[in-house]
Amino acid sequence: MKIALFGSPGVGKGTYAAKLEAIYHMPHIATGDLFRAEIKQQTELGKKAKEYIDKGALVPDEITTGMLKNRLDKEDCQNGFLLDGFPRTVKQAEALEGITTLDAIINYFADDEVIIQRLSGRRLCKKDGSIYHITNVPPKQENICDKCSGELYQRDDDKPEAIKERLEVYSTQTKPVLEYYQTKGIVHRVDANTSISEPNNHIIEDTQKILDNLKEE
Repeated sequence: MKIALFGSPGVGKGTYAAKLEAIYHMPHIATGDLFRAEIKQQTELGKKAKEYIDKGALVPDEITTGMLKNRLDKEDCQNGFLLDGFPRTVKQAEALEGITTLDAIINYFADDEVIIQRLSGRRLCKKDGSIYHITNVPPKQENICDKCSGELYQRDDDKPEAIKERLEVYSTQTKPVLEYYQTKGIVHRVDANTSISEPNNHIIEDTQKILDNLKEE
């Protein structure tokens, strides 16, 4: 199964991907990880990408697509993969068609109010980077890391005003891509309004139903 995972910032896509990777034994391929790996290995594509990143510019689609193609050609992807962070534009979706054909888009969605609550409650440790949430995963002592006693802080882009802007940008960028795939009939929506830590959540089960049906086709 060749799957692409969609979802706004804070919807929990990375958590879901990790669980699905373990269930289906398919690699979770995040474009951010691709960039870091190629740059670390100092490949030609990695060097080119670093030039743009160092300038604060967007990495051109042909470089990103080239990295992705190299990754999808590896043996562990031959039976399927979970793609995360690509495609972000219709142009990228069209380029991906030249490499492989997706079986499904899993579009995780949650209300903006839910996303804002999740992200605005997040706190990070200045020393070791540990992540907490003032409601869901609070530290034992307010604003103090349980592990190293470092000070916890809120990132600027986790503040409500910034989150609203990020959600608007995501919606604007993603809508044309989803419409592109909807014409192909492969978009499946999964409600992610409940937290995966809640006993009654059904996010992974709903995703499994979709993927298992695909396997049977």
